[in-house]
Amino acid sequence: MVAAGMADGKSWYAVRCVFRWDASEGAPYEERLTLWQAVSMDQAIARAEVEARTYARENGHRYLELAQCYRLDTAGRPGDGDEVFSLLRDSSLGEEAYLDHYFDTGHEHQGTATEA
Repeated sequence: MVAAGMADGKSWYAVRCVFRWDASEGAPYEERLTLWQAVSMDQAIARAEVEARTYARENGHRYLELAQCYRLDTAGRPGDGDEVFSLLRDSSLGEEAYLDHYFDTGHEHQGTATEA
């Protein structure tokens, strides 16, 4: 039995696109991951960017024309625990400084509106 997506040469890709919410207080940035089945990274990015422009237009945001792609190493549909994105970054910062600089600036909007 051939896993879904394998017989047609397609793989799953996660694409991260970056947006600016100009109409929101503070004009925050959004990093958004979407999942695509495609035959190549180029095709996944092209499809993701079409969706990103639509998402931005429909929500009053600006797409900043940055898309980063990651091919999932999965046979068939993604499942529990599958890695969906990875980005390596060289930095001379120590661990705590690195986390503070890139991930814990104090200006993150985390969680959802439905969380208590």
